[in-house]
Amino acid sequence: MMRVCLFVLCLLQCVQCFAQTVSDDDQWLTYPGGEGPGKGKHIVLIAAEQEYRSEQSMPMMAKILSQHHGFDCTVLFGVNERGEVDPTMPVYPEKGKEAEFREHHIPGLEKLESADLVIFLTRLLTLPDSELQQIVRYVDSGKPIIALRTANHGFRGPLPYKIDGKQVRWGEDILGGTFLNHHGRWHADSTRGTIAKDQMQNVIVTGVTDIWGDSDVYRTYKEGNSLPADCTAIVWGQPLMGRKPTDVPNEKLEPLPVAWTKLWKTSTGKTGRIFHCTMGSGTDLKSAGLRRLIINAGYWGMGMESSITADRSVEIVGPYEPLESGFNYEELGVKPRPVSYYR
Repeated sequence: MMRVCLFVLCLLQCVQCFAQTVSDDDQWLTYPGGEGPGKGKHIVLIAAEQEYRSEQSMPMMAKILSQHHGFDCTVLFGVNERGEVDPTMPVYPEKGKEAEFREHHIPGLEKLESADLVIFLTRLLTLPDSELQQIVRYVDSGKPIIALRTANHGFRGPLPYKIDGKQVRWGEDILGGTFLNHHGRWHADSTRGTIAKDQMQNVIVTGVTDIWGDSDVYRTYKEGNSLPADCTAIVWGQPLMGRKPTDVPNEKLEPLPVAWTKLWKTSTGKTGRIFHCTMGSGTDLKSAGLRRLIINAGYWGMGMESSITADRSVEIVGPYEPLESGFNYEELGVKPRPVSYYR
């Protein structure tokens, strides 16, 4: 009798475990870390934008971080009301149909509680207050943040986050800049990244070479100004006259910072490390130099600078064929898909 009871108990536990695994796979992707300096650390990557194919690039980055570096990785997605990853969801209500507008939703944000680093690639999201609160709790914890491309305008409205009674602005205050304009021709120019001369010894650029991406340079501060004083420009982006790495520079357009670091002071006085890169489309991340820059920044953010080496692999694991950037979804082949599609 005792053996039967133990067998039933074990069977129930196995069923419960299996059900949990299936449920997780339905809502987010998990990549257990192997051996490496990241062993025991957890990185959450959030893919929730509509233009730059983060639904493809964030799983790709998670595979690299888990298999080559040892981090446990979780990829969370913006989904529609059917639970599908849906980059086609509108970010603004259609005029006259405001009542039909649907909030965005990111299942699994409770994973932020155990995260040692969060990588954001979001754009103009309208999230339920409960989900915004989960994001704010992470931001105010002082843990590190990496924000890529459209993440600097990642939320349509303000976060429920004030310090000393003053509204905290996600882009300007936390990240050090928000999207003001395309510095050049949208979806026509590309970007050549150059390491700042005074940052050649910065640990974040260890082993980084040949930064190029086919997205254009963002302007994050007004012409004639500069990055905020608490930001350190690591990489400058020169607009090119076309979308090939061999295209010539647009000499009429000055280089602007495309990657920088800053420190964020939380409501309790903790200091969090921030790395923001305005490059980061799915096709940009074909660049090994850009991938290494971002991964090195992750180590820096977590205070793991001593583990950064120039030879640790940033090679893509398995096939990676991101669709082109843009909003012409039907032409590009972008449509709602189950989370499991992106495994």
